[in-house]
Amino acid sequence: MGEEETFVFEQVEAEPEVENPMESLLQADYDVQNLRRGQILEGVIVQVRPSEILVDVGAKSEGVIWKRELDRMGPEDLEDMGEGQTVLVYVVTPEDRNGNPVLSLSRAQAERDWRDAEKIFESGEIFEGIVAGFNKGGLIVRMGKVRGFVPASQIVSLKGRARDTEAESPLAQLVGQDMQFKVIEIDRGRNRLILSERAAMREWRKQHKEKLLAELQEGDTRTGEVISICDFGAFVDLGGADGLVHLSELSWRRVSHPSEVLKVGDEVEVYVLNVDRERRRIGLSLKRLEGDPWSTIGDRYHTGQLVEGTITKLVKFGAFARIFDDDIEGLIHLSELSDERITHPREAVQEGDVRTLRIIRIDPDQRRIGLSLKRVTSSEYLDMDWQDGADQVSSDDEDVDVDAGADADADVVDSDDDLFDEEE
Repeated sequence: MGEEETFVFEQVEAEPEVENPMESLLQADYDVQNLRRGQILEGVIVQVRPSEILVDVGAKSEGVIWKRELDRMGPEDLEDMGEGQTVLVYVVTPEDRNGNPVLSLSRAQAERDWRDAEKIFESGEIFEGIVAGFNKGGLIVRMGKVRGFVPASQIVSLKGRARDTEAESPLAQLVGQDMQFKVIEIDRGRNRLILSERAAMREWRKQHKEKLLAELQEGDTRTGEVISICDFGAFVDLGGADGLVHLSELSWRRVSHPSEVLKVGDEVEVYVLNVDRERRRIGLSLKRLEGDPWSTIGDRYHTGQLVEGTITKLVKFGAFARIFDDDIEGLIHLSELSDERITHPREAVQEGDVRTLRIIRIDPDQRRIGLSLKRVTSSEYLDMDWQDGADQVSSDDEDVDVDAGADADADVVDSDDDLFDEEE
């Protein structure tokens, strides 16, 4: 056999291709944008003239913004237009008879406003807007060139508003006001932008509630507004979070319903009883900011003393009475209402009656005071009544004005002189 030949192939590196200058120019020429009507794009101002503005938008020719478009713009907007500035433009015509694209700034501004509205909608953020007008269904709020609508059902500020005149709608009173809104629906195809003040307030309250829950401490004093009343208490808005003043914390005296003490819209100062951050609840009190009348009851009253009281409530076992000029309420037991046998308190008293009553028992620890109607004229308290009367007269004498006392002395002297004259 013949000897096999071995072939060795040597790898030769290919030389880099040299770019053809003409090919680059042709490629650059074909890289220009093919514009279409309605397109929104960014461009750079290359020249500002009194009758037009030229903008480079990457097309074969520079785009032009005509004078009629500039006339719609305010002086401040025109002053901001300078060479080299990047602007958003709307393609009105891809190419006019001169081969230049015709552009619009105002339509682009509307597009920018729509984009901003979409961003706000996606982020869920709250924004401030001025009410531009209203119709039967709600308010009109402008977001730049875009008109947003706030249905009446989404307006919180209407609450409590009445017509100033028969012809004026409560909605008219909101025109020109700066309010907070949230975008709840957006549909560019239908030119639909729906806003809500209610959703904005809900979000605002949520954010502030978190802050308040973190800040509030037991023992704090805050100012708030009564926003609702129910059978078991009143809710107070502390500026983003609601707290409950329970029926038992409204007053030191007996309260049957919160409406006896508060009404919706009242501004009140409250004491923070407790803050439950896990359950997100705030307990408040009105009475803790007042002095506890039971802590000093022994200084004001004693057993056997006569007092004036108003009958506040009748129950099967007796009647409750509130002592005049005090938040103390005591019980007149059924057996203490009359010397005669009765089966119900209404046989002796009625709610609203003002009666003289006698204190027969005081229990500060249990916050109870026993009263009696039938013992008012009891002879067993005769000496005590006489002493109380004497003490009252002595107290009244001490309160006599010094000048009045001096005048009285002068009158006595004059009378004595008259007697002396008569004796002579």
